[in-house]
Amino acid sequence: MEISKEIARQVGLLINRRGVVEYVVVGERGKIEIPPLAMERVGRARFRGLRFIHTHLKGELLSREDLTDLAILQLDLVACVTESRGEAGELAHIGHLVPESKTGKVWDFIGPLPIQELDLDFIQFITELENEFVKARGSYYLVEGDREKCVIVSVVLPKKQKEVEERIAEMKDLCYSAGITVLDAIVQRPKELHPKFFIGKGKIEEIIMRCQQLGVDLLVFDEGLTPGQIKNISALTDMRVIDRNQLILDIFAGRAETNEAQIQVELAQLRYILPRLAERNTAMSRLTGGIGGRGPGETKLEINRRRTRERIGFLEKRLEETQHVRDKKREKRRLSGIPIVSIVGYTNSGKSTLLNLLTKSTVETEDKPFSTLSPTTRLIKYPERKKIIATDTVGFIHNLPQVLFRAFMATLEELEDAHLLLHLVDVSSPDFEERMGVVDTILADLGLHDKKRLIVFNKIDKVDRGFVRLLEDRHRAVSISCLKKEGIEGLVAAIENGLIHHSPFTGRI
Repeated sequence: MEISKEIARQVGLLINRRGVVEYVVVGERGKIEIPPLAMERVGRARFRGLRFIHTHLKGELLSREDLTDLAILQLDLVACVTESRGEAGELAHIGHLVPESKTGKVWDFIGPLPIQELDLDFIQFITELENEFVKARGSYYLVEGDREKCVIVSVVLPKKQKEVEERIAEMKDLCYSAGITVLDAIVQRPKELHPKFFIGKGKIEEIIMRCQQLGVDLLVFDEGLTPGQIKNISALTDMRVIDRNQLILDIFAGRAETNEAQIQVELAQLRYILPRLAERNTAMSRLTGGIGGRGPGETKLEINRRRTRERIGFLEKRLEETQHVRDKKREKRRLSGIPIVSIVGYTNSGKSTLLNLLTKSTVETEDKPFSTLSPTTRLIKYPERKKIIATDTVGFIHNLPQVLFRAFMATLEELEDAHLLLHLVDVSSPDFEERMGVVDTILADLGLHDKKRLIVFNKIDKVDRGFVRLLEDRHRAVSISCLKKEGIEGLVAAIENGLIHHSPFTGRI
């Protein structure tokens, strides 16, 4: 304290758990900044292993900036030494993080109290504190096992306030499909988006504190982020950051089983990565020369771009080859004269389950988004063999990443041959009408808005039957429950009625 007063500047020490001073920091009279720290936390239940002790010259206690540094840097504790007002001697004021509590507190304090009265066994204190964090998080680990855990960050602009619950529910479903457990969802309602961090720095501080309480190292944003925003948020939070597009790409990559689906997904991932290679970093800045070449040659960044483009070109040729095979199969079906019915709809609406019921197949089904990526074609056999071909397609979703939409265009082209589209709707979803609009928009983008369609409301066992009847009249639709196998006979009859003249025609049933 005497040195600090003599130079009229705040002085701080960063001390590790062995009692060794790692850094000496000299600030200004009214503030002090902690330098970038190289040491990382050992695990989710561990702090950084450093405590920050510094002086205050105006008699003030720990400031909001001090506590923010405590949370963002995940320090063991932060303490200030200041002169006591009106009394001789110096005071110590200590702040530390606390596990999630009913009071909503993020941190707690020791003191302020005279330095001579401070009796703190630091090693015992920090060991017990970390054990409290482990205990507080234990229930999540027991319930969810080894699944990765995340916090969803939802940014809602003023014009979209009504969509919050539906968006978060869909993001939770997507995370579940990707094998991620969602521990919390944090919503910000900014007037405008922050160009550097997408959200305000104050909100990022709140997110960091919440993630520290929950032991989470992964943030999932429900919007698409720029490469710079992902880099900036990750650097500030010291956490992994992915956006909605990356999450969907990851789901597709994990569920692609056929050769064609794997090509499509890899192609989509490379197209997504290519523009992100434009951002240089130290690992890509070294120059690579070539034998007999003039000048420095290609940079590693340029080599990565070139190799990525070459791989994209190779995969595009492979995809064309598979498309030729698919075109031959389509032509064979056309020549057979057998009418084709294609099932379309929002993801997780029950398309594969319906295909199994109609065709007595065993296509894998799961109650999660994008459980089916590759189209499946079967003959309808319910209640007996019919001269009708049924095909299942990949599920639609709002704001589908363009790279994925482009990659699956070849698959969706099969819809052009359909004589009837079954638009399957999960009527138990709170936003089913918005989802119907998404499917209509995508079909229009594919040039299929004039295709004959039959709307089929699924999961009627979960909603009021009077409401279902109103929807049937409004949309001239049929209703079923794939789970209860209810209404399937009526659906088959409606399909047959719609295919009485299966030459090209327009309009809805």
